[in-house]
Amino acid sequence: PSGSGKSTLLSCLAGLDEPDGGYVELSGERLTTLRPEAVRASRRAEGIGILMQPGNLFPTLSIADNVRLPMAMIGKPNAARIGALLHDVDLTDRQHARPGHLSGGEAARAGLAVALATSPRVLFADEPTGQVDAAAEERVLDLLGRQRAAGTAILIATHSQALAGRADRVIRLEDGRIVDV
Repeated sequence: PSGSGKSTLLSCLAGLDEPDGGYVELSGERLTTLRPEAVRASRRAEGIGILMQPGNLFPTLSIADNVRLPMAMIGKPNAARIGALLHDVDLTDRQHARPGHLSGGEAARAGLAVALATSPRVLFADEPTGQVDAAAEERVLDLLGRQRAAGTAILIATHSQALAGRADRVIRLEDGRIVDV
């Protein structure tokens, strides 16, 4: 349910926030204790895709440039991958638009393309289908399924029964605590 701590948990696991106790480890490295922040950001860029609410788009960049940016951060810009991701989220015709000119559903799909730009080992997604219509939700679910089949570990916070129904495992949170696995 809302307010149960899903977004906070994802932020901690993605290394955006530090947990009150414990640590987060990625590929044998403690992500939560890396300093300076630039080093931590570099590790996130190399192995973690993040789609958080309200989004991960830079308002002054086109959608294509938003997808290109994480690739450039790790030194691997790839025009073919940008085109493929924009096609996968049905935004090829909107690639030159800025985020402020997108609907909520389009912005959510663009954010997912950004999160997947670097072919991350792990994807953290907060309500990836929360603002999309039924047809777009099915397209997003298919894309996430292909990513999972390709070996990406995916952790999603959602209220969507359709999305939860496709998960390998569902963990319910209430008031910041795990209540069902």
